[in-house]
Amino acid sequence: MANTSTAQAEPQQGTEPQGPIEKAGPQPRSVRVVLMALMIAMLLAMLDNMIVSPAMPTIVGDLGGLEHLSWVVTGYTLATAASTPIWGKVGDMYGRKGAFLTAIVIFLVGSALSGMAQDMGQLIGFRAIQGLGAGGLMVGVMAIIGDLVPPRERGKYMGMMTGVMAVAMIGGPLVGGTITDHLGWRWAFYINLPLGAVALAMVTTVLHLPKKKAEGRIDYLGAALLTVGISALVLVTTWGGTEYAWGSAVIMELIAIGVVSLIGFLLVQKKAAEPIMPLHIFRSRNFSLMAVIGFITGFVMFGAMLFLPLYQQSVQGASATNSGLLLLPLLLSMMAVSMFAGRFTTATGKYKAFPIVGTVLMIVGFFLLAQMDTGTSRLTSGLYMAVLGAGMGFLMQVTMLVAQNSVEMKDMGVASSSATLFRTLGSSFGVAIMGALFNDRVQRVMAERAGELGGKVTEKSAQLDAASLAKLPEQVSDAYKFAVSSGTHAAFLLGAAIGVAALLASLFVKETPLRGAGPADSEPVGEGPVSVPRANIDV
Repeated sequence: MANTSTAQAEPQQGTEPQGPIEKAGPQPRSVRVVLMALMIAMLLAMLDNMIVSPAMPTIVGDLGGLEHLSWVVTGYTLATAASTPIWGKVGDMYGRKGAFLTAIVIFLVGSALSGMAQDMGQLIGFRAIQGLGAGGLMVGVMAIIGDLVPPRERGKYMGMMTGVMAVAMIGGPLVGGTITDHLGWRWAFYINLPLGAVALAMVTTVLHLPKKKAEGRIDYLGAALLTVGISALVLVTTWGGTEYAWGSAVIMELIAIGVVSLIGFLLVQKKAAEPIMPLHIFRSRNFSLMAVIGFITGFVMFGAMLFLPLYQQSVQGASATNSGLLLLPLLLSMMAVSMFAGRFTTATGKYKAFPIVGTVLMIVGFFLLAQMDTGTSRLTSGLYMAVLGAGMGFLMQVTMLVAQNSVEMKDMGVASSSATLFRTLGSSFGVAIMGALFNDRVQRVMAERAGELGGKVTEKSAQLDAASLAKLPEQVSDAYKFAVSSGTHAAFLLGAAIGVAALLASLFVKETPLRGAGPADSEPVGEGPVSVPRANIDV
C-alpha cells in the first residue's frame, strides 16, 4: 500500500479550505498506472466527437435522416452537460471509484449500441447514452486526481490532461477519417471499446478508494430542475440563429423554461440535505472567480476552434481533410505551456500569475487574430494562434486546480463537476454568440459585395464547404473570402473583449498556498495498490 501520510489542518482565517496536508514524493508505479487509466478515459471523452465528425456524411448516406443529423452531436452534448453535476455529487456521496467505473461502462455500452444503430433515431438515442457516460468520465478524472494527488502536485497531472485534450483535437479528425475510409463508420464507435476496456481493467485492479455510505439521499428534485435548465440553455445556444430565429417563440420559450428551472434549482439547493451543487462552495472567492474564468475560457476557446479552420479553408485555401492539423500551432502551444505551468506550480506552489498572464495572452492573441485579412500568410496566422494557445495553456489547468483547492475534500466531486459545467456552458454560449455575429457579418458583406447572388449564396448558411465554394463565380468567391475575413474579425474582436472580463476576475484571485509536498519535503513511497485513507475522502 502506498505510504501516504495525512494530517488534517484547520484553515487559517481568511484563507481558502485546503483539505488534508499530504506528503508525496515520486509516485509509485501503481499511481502511474491509475493516472494512465485516467488519461485513457479523458481521451475517450474528448476524442469521441472529433472522430465521429468526419464520419457524418457516410453515416447519413447509410442511415438517412439528414434532417436529424445535428442531433447526433446535440444529443451527446446535452447528455454530457446535464449529467456532469450529478456525477460529481454521486461520487462525493457514494464513492469516487464506483461512480467512475459506472460512467466508463455506460460510455462503452453507448459506444457499442451506436455502432450497431440501424437508423438515425437509434443513433441519436445511443449517442445520448454515450454522453451520459462522458459526463462522468470528465468529472471522475479530475476528482480522482484531486483525491490521489496533493494540491501542489496536481498541476503537472492536470497539465498532462490538457495535453491529452490537444492530442484528441489534433488526431481525432485524422483517426476518424482513416477509420471511416478503411473500416467503415461503425468502427468510429467500436474503437472506444478496447480503449475503454483497458481503462476499466486498470482502474478496477489498481485503484483502491474507501467505500462511502451516504447519510442522506440524492436531491432528485434539484437534479431534475438542473437537468431541465441546462438542457434548455444548451438548446437555445444550439438552435438559436440556425434552426430557429433568435426572436422566435421556440427560443423564447426555451429561455423562459431555462431561467425558471434554474431559479427553482437555486431555491431547492438552499433547503436540500444533500444538494447537487452546494451553494456554500460559491462563498469561496477563488472558486467563484474560477467559475467565471472557466466560463469565459470555454466561451472563447471553442469559438476559436470553430472559426480558425473555417478561415484557413475558405480564405487561405487549406485542405479540409486534415482539419485537425490546421490548429497545430494553437494546440501545441497550449500543451507546452500547460505542461510548464503545471510543473512550475508543483515546484513552487505558486499560481496567481498564471491566470493573469494567461488572460493577457488570450486577449492579445484574439486581437492579433482579428487583424487577419485575405492576404494574411499561414505563417503569420500560425504565430497569432501560438500566442492564443499560450494564453489557453496558462488557463486550462489552473482553473480546475484552484477550484479544487478552494473547497473541502468532501466537496471535491461537486467542485470538479461545477468547474467542468461552467466551461461546457461557456463553450455552448461562445459558439452560439460568436457564430451569430459571424453569420450576420458574412451575410451583410456578401450582399454588399456580390449583390443579390451573394445574398442567396449565404442565405441558408454562412459557412460554405470546399465543394460549394469551388462552384461559385470568381467575383462571388472573392467576395466570400472577404466576407469570411470580415466575419472572423468581428468574432475574434468579441473574443478579445470577453477576455477582458476574465482578466479583471483573475486580478482578484487570492494565492492561497497549495498544500502538499514539494521537492524539498518529499519522502519515498512504497509499491502496491493505490489507496487513499478515509481522511482524504471525508473531511
